[in-house]
Amino acid sequence: MTVLPSPTSDSPRSAPITRFHRARLMQIWRSAGWPCKDGLEIDLLAAGLIRLHIAADGCETLRLTDEGIRTLAQARQRGVRALSLHDRLGQKFAAQLLASGRIVWTELSLRAVIDTVPMGDVVPPAATADAPANTAPAMAPLWAEDDHAPAARAAANVWRMARPDLFSVRNTSVPAYLQPMVHEVKASRADLLSDLRHDAKRQAYQWLCEECYYVFPAGIAEPEEIPEHVGIWVLHGSVEDGRFELLRPARHNRCTLPFSVWMALCKATPLRSDGDMTQTHLGEPAPPATDTPTTPP
Repeated sequence: MTVLPSPTSDSPRSAPITRFHRARLMQIWRSAGWPCKDGLEIDLLAAGLIRLHIAADGCETLRLTDEGIRTLAQARQRGVRALSLHDRLGQKFAAQLLASGRIVWTELSLRAVIDTVPMGDVVPPAATADAPANTAPAMAPLWAEDDHAPAARAAANVWRMARPDLFSVRNTSVPAYLQPMVHEVKASRADLLSDLRHDAKRQAYQWLCEECYYVFPAGIAEPEEIPEHVGIWVLHGSVEDGRFELLRPARHNRCTLPFSVWMALCKATPLRSDGDMTQTHLGEPAPPATDTPTTPP
């Protein structure tokens, strides 16, 4: 096997390492190392983060150097530190929802109705006696000149973009058993009080789900401060080793997910737990098949 030498100190300065380079490093680390022969690999080879191996039969593979492994480890540590308390609290509760068998999404943008206004009719202008018989009726003005003139047409619904922290449904094939839920994560009392002042936001969540919950660390607020129809989950202890407690269940209201919500869920990617079976890479042995015993008729 031939190993090409790493670049020396006299080599020209390599290109800066971006997130695309780090993503390619992770792909090489998790795969058999077959080269793609593109510009990213040229930059990684020049930076000394990967090394090209040529086998006796002429097959080329890529392997991470010690510097490449350190680069991935440092990027991972920076990503862990960049997570705020809100993000870590949301991830911890999402793991609990996944463990209970629910399908969970984050960072969704869903259109929801927050109010209903009766549809108004267009009021035609009054006909005058001086107008000729063959004259077309005058069109209604675009806006009223006084406060007493009726509106041309009232809006049927008031829409709002809802962005729940956690949106989940049951893993079921029966639409009536989906039980969509919204969990809003609050890491501080100021964030919670600011959210409580926006009633339209809670109306949007109630239109999208059957149960709505607040999730926050214990001691941030008392149950009496939260609206009665909203459930409460609190975290006792730290985010790393704490436990969740249900202080109050949410009021259950039956709802049917509209088609627009289904389309948004189809375009989004749900969260996956660490224990989920992932697709094996090329060349890896498949897991042994287990024979399920059958019951004789």
